[in-house]
Amino acid sequence: MKLRVGQWVQVRSKNEILRTLDGNGQLEGMPFMPEMFAFVGQKFQVFKVAHKTCDYSTPHPFHTRRLRRTVHLQTRCDGEAHDGCQASCLIYWKEDWLKVLEDGADKKNSEPAHERVIDTADKQRTMCTEHDIRNRVKVPHEDAETPKYMCQMTQIPFATTPLAWWDPRQYIEDYRSGNVSLWRIVSGLIYWTYYSISQAGIGVGRPMRWLYDRISPTLGGTLFPRKPGTIPEGQPTPLVTLNLQPGELVRVKSHEEILQTVDTSNRNRGMHWDAELVPYCGKTYKVLNRVTKIIGERTQKMQNMKSPCIVLESVVCQARYSSCRLFCPKEMYPYWREIWLERVKRDDRNASVLDASSSVNFRKAHKVEWPLSVSDRSSLNATDRSHEEED
Repeated sequence: MKLRVGQWVQVRSKNEILRTLDGNGQLEGMPFMPEMFAFVGQKFQVFKVAHKTCDYSTPHPFHTRRLRRTVHLQTRCDGEAHDGCQASCLIYWKEDWLKVLEDGADKKNSEPAHERVIDTADKQRTMCTEHDIRNRVKVPHEDAETPKYMCQMTQIPFATTPLAWWDPRQYIEDYRSGNVSLWRIVSGLIYWTYYSISQAGIGVGRPMRWLYDRISPTLGGTLFPRKPGTIPEGQPTPLVTLNLQPGELVRVKSHEEILQTVDTSNRNRGMHWDAELVPYCGKTYKVLNRVTKIIGERTQKMQNMKSPCIVLESVVCQARYSSCRLFCPKEMYPYWREIWLERVKRDDRNASVLDASSSVNFRKAHKVEWPLSVSDRSSLNATDRSHEEED
């Protein structure tokens, strides 16, 4: 079947899914994770068609890779089976694990669908059990104190094939699948043409960036998103501790203020300030979580952050400015240093709620759909998570 954004589907029963898996609990290299059993029998609309995805398991520069017969629903991994990993990644669903709901079918979620009776032949074909899947979360490793994990993100190289950034078919599929609008594709390609010329070393970079800063805001856009920080590389970068908690309202500081907290390589204590965060500057959001540990896609090990990072509600990577990865539908939660945020005061809360609702209007105006519930992975990036340098 060929799914599109907006189609209604139902997650198949546990036994139906298990029969699609090989002895490693995978289908076409993509693992079915224990956390996904919670969604068995539930009904969702297709959120994104995952015909491509970012791969951070290799050194920079990063690229997208091609997937077959895969979609994203509005479901994120809660890390329950992976020792509490807090990455909250958008889950990949192979089409074999879903069934399309016909027009007129009841779209409301009810109790999980009853599993059909399995005959003897079906049982013989079953190669994997839920117990097997849970047992394969941790990879056999010589160092028992630092176990390696297997999840969908660590298996991306094995579940995908290479995809050249210049292959036009991916952009056609971005539009035909419903992932992005035609205007979003056109504006993204215009930006990258403009940016590439400004970086070509032919003496036009400074005037082009100046012109961008003058014109883009008048059209509802941001300032030039790829600007270096002001602190010389090698010098310490500042730290602010706000102890923000889930549910609190915060305002993202201006782009100019944030650049004063990062060095010329755009890092604050090991975390990279990414261009994908620029559209959120000046807006108000609710704190979704404090992140202290995640599984590194390259190392496959749990990585504990030296200081917690913040995840904001409705704030995800949109892949607007990412080299060789335009329009990636992965929608990771970006990580924020507390110094890039400011707590909204009680007197400002009414205005803040208006600001937060305006972010919904921002999404509609830019035809961006985000779930309601996020770049260099060789260092911890706001959109790419691997490890932190020393504070």
